[in-house]
Amino acid sequence: MRVGELARRTGTTVRALRYYEAAGLVVPRRQSNGYREYAPIAVDLVRQIRELTALGLSVEETRPFVESLADGREADVCAAAVATYRSAISGLQERIGRLTAQRDSLHERLDAAAGRLPAAPGRPSADPGELVGLTVPSLEFFATDGRLIDLGALGPGRSVVFVYPLTGRPGVDLPDSALNIPGARSSTEQASWFRDHHAELRSAGAARVFGLSAQSTGYQRELVHRLRLPYPLLPDPRMALAAALGVPTFGAGDMVLYRRLTLVIRDGVIEHVFHPIPAPAMHALDVMQWLARRPPGP
Repeated sequence: MRVGELARRTGTTVRALRYYEAAGLVVPRRQSNGYREYAPIAVDLVRQIRELTALGLSVEETRPFVESLADGREADVCAAAVATYRSAISGLQERIGRLTAQRDSLHERLDAAAGRLPAAPGRPSADPGELVGLTVPSLEFFATDGRLIDLGALGPGRSVVFVYPLTGRPGVDLPDSALNIPGARSSTEQASWFRDHHAELRSAGAARVFGLSAQSTGYQRELVHRLRLPYPLLPDPRMALAAALGVPTFGAGDMVLYRRLTLVIRDGVIEHVFHPIPAPAMHALDVMQWLARRPPGP
C-alpha cells in the first residue's frame, strides 16, 4: 500500500510515517519508480507505535515492541519490552512525584495569598442552632481529590460536612496559639472515625461525606494521605463558610479557626447541626445513629 493509504488506515500523518521510516521502525520497499510500498504488517506496526506513545513512551522506546511484531511474535513478550514497561512506569512515578510537589506548592501559595485578602463581608457569627433551615449558597472549594465542590449544589440525598478547627502534622509542633485550643488534637481521631465508619454512614443515608477546616490544602492533603481517608477534605482559608452562613469561629492567638460542628445538608438546606461535639473521636457514631432514624433522602 502507498503512504497515503497507510496514513488513512492508521489515523496518522504522512509526516509521522516519514519519521517512523527515518527511525528504522516502519520501513517500506522502494519500487522501481521511486514510490514507497508498505507491506500489510505496517498497519499493525504503526498502530502499535501510536498506542504506546499515547501511553507516554517515546517513539524510540517502542522499538522492541515493533521488532517483535515484525518478527511475527507478540509485541510485549520479550525481555526488552518488559524492561521498557518498567522504565516507563518508573519515569511516570518520578514525574507524578514532581508534579504533585509542584501542585501542593501552588496550593500553599494560593491559600497564603487568599488568606491575605480581606475577608468578604458576611453574616455575623451565629449560634449553631440558628443554622438549621438556612439555604446554602453557592460556595466552591477545591477538594483534596482535585474536584471542585459546590456546597450549594451537592446533589440529591443527605451530605455530611464535619467542620473542625485544625490538625497537626507528625513531627511538627502545633503553633503556640493552637496548643490551648480544647480538643485541637482530636481532629485527627475524628477524621479517622469518619474513615472507619464511612461505609456504615453511607448505608445509614449519607450520600457523601466531607471534612472542612480553615487550614491550607497542604495540611489537608497530608492528612488524607496519612490516614487514607475515603472522603475528601475542603480547605477554607478565607472562611467563606463563616462569611456566607455565620458558621461560628473563634480566635486562637494570630489564627481564626472554625468551631467544631457537623452540618447535615439536604437539597441545599441545612437540615441538622451537631453542636457541641463533646467526644470528637466517636462523633461519627452519633451521626450514623441520627441518619438511621431518619427516612432516606430522595
